[in-house]
Amino acid sequence: MSDKSKKGIDRRDLLIASIATVGASAALAVNAGAANAPDAATPAAHPASGTAYTGDVIGGKKVVSALDVNDLEPGQKHFLYFQGAQMPTGQHWYVSVTVAKGARPGKRGVLTSGVHGDEMSNIHTVQTVMNQLDPAQMSGTVMAVTDVARPAIESMQRRWPNHGRGQDLIDMNREWPGNENGATAPSRHAGLLFNRLLRPNADFAIDFHTGTTGFEVTAFNLGGMDVPEVKAMVELYPVGQIFDNHVYPGVLHNAFMDAGIPSFTPEIGAARVLDIEMISLFVEGTMNVLKHHGIVGGPMGRTGKDVNVFVGNSAFPILATQGGIVEHLVKLNDKVEPGHKVAIQRNSFGEVVAEYTSSVAGEIAGQRSDAMSEPGNPLVFVLFHKAAPEGVESYPE
Repeated sequence: MSDKSKKGIDRRDLLIASIATVGASAALAVNAGAANAPDAATPAAHPASGTAYTGDVIGGKKVVSALDVNDLEPGQKHFLYFQGAQMPTGQHWYVSVTVAKGARPGKRGVLTSGVHGDEMSNIHTVQTVMNQLDPAQMSGTVMAVTDVARPAIESMQRRWPNHGRGQDLIDMNREWPGNENGATAPSRHAGLLFNRLLRPNADFAIDFHTGTTGFEVTAFNLGGMDVPEVKAMVELYPVGQIFDNHVYPGVLHNAFMDAGIPSFTPEIGAARVLDIEMISLFVEGTMNVLKHHGIVGGPMGRTGKDVNVFVGNSAFPILATQGGIVEHLVKLNDKVEPGHKVAIQRNSFGEVVAEYTSSVAGEIAGQRSDAMSEPGNPLVFVLFHKAAPEGVESYPE
């Protein structure tokens, strides 16, 4: 894969503002957390081979601590639980695994969702794709893991509530590929999943996300278009925006890329809700990807050729400078030019205390959905094309 896979904008912090651009003080470091530091990274060992059943059964579904989809019966759907990190009680966090094993051999695709606990449309997208698959008519395998960060999902919040060394909230999409012997549960959980479940069963992978709580995004795909395998998949979605950018180590789709597995991230609107209309676009695109890889048959659905796709390689953040109620003057996907007014802010008396304009030409890719904001919160992101992007553009929470 291109060495650019270690560069670019942090995909999850597309939803938050850039310190490189605006000089904000709080930033997520590229080496966020000991689990991602060079001396603490997962050793470059071969992933566990073969399927290991723990002997446990939950709700009629067998539990595995390692999986090789080649061991499963072809022509069937298989429903399993994967045994993840231990809790302080010695019990485990389990994740749901659905495998559609085709009757004939072929490519292996992995679909993941639930890396952030407040993202629901991505889970529904993956479930809908899996429900449409008929293993008896398939060549190859599709494996879905829909609830990666179970503790975060249980409380429908973005981060994993970790208590190993005091109260902490950890963004699991900073932990990949994880470390099975890491200092935190999210790091260990990521290491177990990546080494024993995800990487060994993937010829390509798609990690589905949405916007974060309080911030809504358009329907777009994030991936490095300079990687031919990724470009071919990303362009098969009938969505209006492509964010042509790599991300730094720590996010799941980049961990796949670093392992030589083509991967990208779809973004499906707002957090905490099901956007059925937007979900349908990503289901159609994902089925196109499975057809592209010969896993399922039939004619292609709509692709990027059937919609007006805007491609940008950077995102310009507009941050609040005042506290108050935010009124947006543009909508998602609207085109803007430098100087275009995009939002105003009023205080408790209804007086306008701030006006916000774009400094670039591009399209609106994200907007704050919470009606109030304090200084420093991102209000708008504009997807645009930067002539010569360099290095890592880091974004604070």
